[in-house]
Amino acid sequence: MFEDKVLVCRDCGKEFIFTVGEQEFYAEKGFQNEPVRCKDCRVSHKNQRNNEREMHEAVCAECGAVTKVPFQPRNDKPIYCSECFAKRRGN
Repeated sequence: MFEDKVLVCRDCGKEFIFTVGEQEFYAEKGFQNEPVRCKDCRVSHKNQRNNEREMHEAVCAECGAVTKVPFQPRNDKPIYCSECFAKRRGN
């Protein structure tokens, strides 16, 4: 049985609530650790990581659109743009 928990963000030091719904989601996904950052700091941290990534251009194997991916494309596997990738995952 889950209950809301008050946690302290390791980046900004503010308290935040780890809700019952979030705890259920974490359990469903098999996550072992509680979040260590509040929502604002998680978003900021994610944006910082994404800005530091080197992106590479590739052509989508399904629609032919030029897209960017965070890895060096190889010729042995197809690459999909975000839209085509999402469609394929839905199958």
